[in-house]
Amino acid sequence: MLLAIASASSAGLGRAGSGWARDVERGRRLAEGLETGLVWVNCWLHRDLRVPFGGVKNSGVGREGGRYSLEFFSEPTSICLMEP
Repeated sequence: MLLAIASASSAGLGRAGSGWARDVERGRRLAEGLETGLVWVNCWLHRDLRVPFGGVKNSGVGREGGRYSLEFFSEPTSICLMEP
């Protein structure tokens, strides 16, 4: 498993990855060891749109989804009002 993690993490990209394991705990450890923005374990292309999505290294420029999208696609406006 360490060789697989080292091999995958040595790439200059890191958008998403997936792994398959009979032992879910081993799959979790594999996912935690990968340098990537999103990891699927025992599934693929399943995603909750409320959680952030984005890559690391040369894959992407930040995150989108969830509160990240709210912050990224919003422009704050300050308004100061005085009672007459």
